[in-house]
Amino acid sequence: MKKILILFAHPAFQKSRINKILIQGLDDIEGITLHDLYQAYPEMDIDIESEQRLVDAHDIVIFHHPFYWYSTPAILKEWQDLVLKHGWAYGHEGKNLKGKFIFQVLTAGGERMAYCQQGYNKFTIRQLLSPFEQMANLCKMNYLPPFVVHGTHSITMQEVLEHKTTYLELLAGLRDETINLDDLANREYFNDYFTQK
Repeated sequence: MKKILILFAHPAFQKSRINKILIQGLDDIEGITLHDLYQAYPEMDIDIESEQRLVDAHDIVIFHHPFYWYSTPAILKEWQDLVLKHGWAYGHEGKNLKGKFIFQVLTAGGERMAYCQQGYNKFTIRQLLSPFEQMANLCKMNYLPPFVVHGTHSITMQEVLEHKTTYLELLAGLRDETINLDDLANREYFNDYFTQK
């Protein structure tokens, strides 16, 4: 059984409509650790050694966050800057992350069609996430496609609950090693694994 660490970051969680539902109950599931960074570090004073021990104890790391300015909320960038140290995460001696899996679960206000060359945002989600993919490459991690919930300002509660069901299926599949990770390599989104299989 794989152990999954979800690094959750939402700076305005009290206003969240989608992420509140997506993360509800996740910390009660065996093999899954939900770690709310803003709750743990309201002053953004990140405990580097504690975070490194947490990552060491898991096989899969998920950055779960709203897609703020085509990236993560500030605390996740701070987490990367401080926790992923040379000699621990990368470099000649930095092998602690080698072989682990990483991907992002994100919510975006725009529809999927807005994220393409012809769309409002000009770039695909995968293109915008390329710094994270390169971070994974540098740390010798296996980067998986993102799980994306689009149209968060307009989707219905039924659609939100459907995304939650798929998210739970995804987590269980990763934990229990029933998802064919080779089948993910050419998919744009993790979501597509469930809709196109």
